[in-house]
Amino acid sequence: MSNDRTPRRGVLLIVSSPSGAGKTSLCRRLMSDHGDLVLSVSMTTRTIRPGEVDGRDYNFVSPEEFERMVEADAFLEWADVHGFRYGSPRAPIERALAEGRDVLFDIDWQGARDIAHKCPEDAVRVFILPPSLEELHRRLVTRSQDADHIIERRVQNAKGEIEHADEFDYVFVNDDFDRSYAELAHIYHAERSRRHRNLWVGPYRDALLKEVV
Repeated sequence: MSNDRTPRRGVLLIVSSPSGAGKTSLCRRLMSDHGDLVLSVSMTTRTIRPGEVDGRDYNFVSPEEFERMVEADAFLEWADVHGFRYGSPRAPIERALAEGRDVLFDIDWQGARDIAHKCPEDAVRVFILPPSLEELHRRLVTRSQDADHIIERRVQNAKGEIEHADEFDYVFVNDDFDRSYAELAHIYHAERSRRHRNLWVGPYRDALLKEVV
């Protein structure tokens, strides 16, 4: 009999954490190791920055176009951030799911909640905790990307984000990068194997039952 393992439905893997908890580094490693996993490219109304590529870093659109899409319910999630708007377009994500491709989201807890509400059977939410707020502060200082007052604000905001960890399907502490990466990869592999995402299982099972030995 055929060993075909298609068709299957994709996974929406949503990873959230406070800034500095290691989310982005873990997501980059996961994508590097899994060629079938694609990062969701958000749409934004802000202007493109030097070094950015339209369609790779963001899809840059006018405020008017973004508003038209909001009114058409064309986003799985969207938000106003520092005077600009950001959102995850619905159509390419739904197309990827139907084609059996997995999509990774590196977003906050609010975006995770919105996507899970609209795609309850497809969304898998993972929240990454820091070992401590002291360690979170140390990491933010070490990466030297923000002024001191911004770092302090990020640490304080982290408390509000951590309050929502119990909304997620999986939660783990990033106290060791390799161990945390293994945890994230195990979650991804297990969710890919869930029966309801693997549409080939029913026909394959039926073929097995019809075999004559």
